[in-house]
Amino acid sequence: MHGKEKGWCLTDGQSGNLKGALCTVDGIGGPVEREEGLLSRDGWFLINDTGKDVYKNGKLSFRDRNHVQDFYLFVYGTDYKAALKSLAAVSGPAPMTRKYVHGAWYCRWWPYTADDYRELVAGYHEHNFPLDIMVFDMDWHKKVYDQGTGHAFTRGWSGYSWNRELIPDPAGLIREFKDKDVYVVLNEHPHDGLRPEDDAYPAFARALGASYTSEGVPVFDAGDPFYMKHFMKYAHQEADSMGIAFWWLDWQQDYAYPLVRGTSTKHLPWLNEIYYNYSMRPLSDDGVGKRVLRGAGFSRWGGWGDHRHPIQFSGDAVGNWEMLRFEVDLTTTSGNAGCFFWAHDIGGFYDGLDPELYTRWTQFGLLNSSLRIHSVVGEKSDRRPWLWGEREEAAMREVYHLRSRLMPYIYSSVRQCYDDMLPLNRGLYIEHPETEEAYKHPGEFYFGDLILGAPVTEPGKGEDKTVVQKVWFPEGANWYSLFDGKKYEGGQTLEVVSTLETSPVFVKGGYPLPMQPYRERMASAPLDTLVVRCYPGEKGIENHYTLYEDDGQTLDYQAGRFATTDLSYENQGDKLVIRMAGSKGSYEGQPRKRAYVVELPGVKAGREVRVNGKRVRASFDGSLQGLVISTRTFAVDKEVVVELTGIQ
Repeated sequence: MHGKEKGWCLTDGQSGNLKGALCTVDGIGGPVEREEGLLSRDGWFLINDTGKDVYKNGKLSFRDRNHVQDFYLFVYGTDYKAALKSLAAVSGPAPMTRKYVHGAWYCRWWPYTADDYRELVAGYHEHNFPLDIMVFDMDWHKKVYDQGTGHAFTRGWSGYSWNRELIPDPAGLIREFKDKDVYVVLNEHPHDGLRPEDDAYPAFARALGASYTSEGVPVFDAGDPFYMKHFMKYAHQEADSMGIAFWWLDWQQDYAYPLVRGTSTKHLPWLNEIYYNYSMRPLSDDGVGKRVLRGAGFSRWGGWGDHRHPIQFSGDAVGNWEMLRFEVDLTTTSGNAGCFFWAHDIGGFYDGLDPELYTRWTQFGLLNSSLRIHSVVGEKSDRRPWLWGEREEAAMREVYHLRSRLMPYIYSSVRQCYDDMLPLNRGLYIEHPETEEAYKHPGEFYFGDLILGAPVTEPGKGEDKTVVQKVWFPEGANWYSLFDGKKYEGGQTLEVVSTLETSPVFVKGGYPLPMQPYRERMASAPLDTLVVRCYPGEKGIENHYTLYEDDGQTLDYQAGRFATTDLSYENQGDKLVIRMAGSKGSYEGQPRKRAYVVELPGVKAGREVRVNGKRVRASFDGSLQGLVISTRTFAVDKEVVVELTGIQ
């Protein structure tokens, strides 16, 4: 091994930390200080865990007073990938998420009725936008509390009894959406626990017993396993039995309840652990020999170790250009702390009434772990994309459709987070630690291995809202715009022009990019047609990419029940060879057959096209300015080879 010797002392400070995440962006409208991340140009980082509580057998307890210190020193030089993988060795990997959390979400704080929700789902279909998750914010429940400490000057944010004036038949509505593969998520604020006004309170009180209720309504006590066992059951079982997907833990009360009673641990990380574990349940009521749903967290970031509870809710941001710029940077640096999956309020929670700003924020959402919109209660704040102007609607529809088509690539990149602790949105320096230019572009990042993003974060000029910005293109390949196919040579910083309809998103040339046809339910539709897009690579290269698939919902992947498919692109000069190896492995619900569509942007024509040795025809696609080769269906474990000779 080759390295530089460097002394280190416990009292050493850092000057080159590359930053990490923060708990929440609630009320923030611009840059704020972030926590330190694991990666630093100093080549090391220390996590001081001294004095923290011990988590054992489901309980928190103080450390033995004789336990003097607990340090985790990461020494890595510029091997940032090794540092991130070491975090998994210390505190476990980032688990696989449920696939549908990476799709399109609708969320708004508004007293919607059941018919309103039906109209929303129908609207997505009618306006040709995909949808995967429908969030019911807190108006799903009654607001009748007259006891408790409350939050934001109201006690009504807590509640666990359905508001049947708005939603008369919640079970029927949830079943109706589930039949359409739309998953329902419910918001909750548990800070006051279950109260007498809740329908489930009598049964909850009986289960706790007189020792808890003899002096009145028991206080919410996250540190009491017996209390929490019954709270989680009785607060959630009615909605769970109806088929909701998971709960949105909208905890904002650490300012009022800083510590779990009897511990030195803050509520947020501890509740994230409780709720995530609770969400892992058998797919049937009896649970005997059944497959188990993987966890689904949806809560604010709890700090070191909270990477085990994805996906994270970033909070109630103020919608303006300055905040969009900061959110892009925050998303990139958060991966340095293991916070790989943000669910942002696209467009901002407050304000954000500029259609151009909302369109640009949506374009950033194309390259984020979820495409989730949300906003504060208000007549003008509904973020349905078709309400913001015809031109903006068309631009946002393009983003949503691209998101749908990219889902196989996105989910394969999520697997990298689990295997290697590689962030989905990763700093340029993770891939190019020795290149100084990689540290100079905070608004630019990798999205997985093959896509480069530099979202527009400033208002444009003229009728087309044109923005000109500098983008660094890493060396080693040429890069091609995902929107218009324009080529940019690697190893230099170039100016990129973006109209309202385009965004600086680039694909690495010479690699097979796995995609799918547009699907209205992008994260649950079976991958029965695999699209393999290959932007031009240099002569003589052969590059590979691995497509990853599993059932998208259960823990089966931990037992090896998943499939991988090696995809390759080879440029032999006057001949291109695109190879889809047979899938290895299997999982519940795996398609047994699949067709392939090979897209070759920039290739105008070819003398001869063969699929597994048989001649076929290719068609020219004007939008791609390249050839498209479609195949019949094959068994998924059968290799399919597309060869194109005499290319032009």
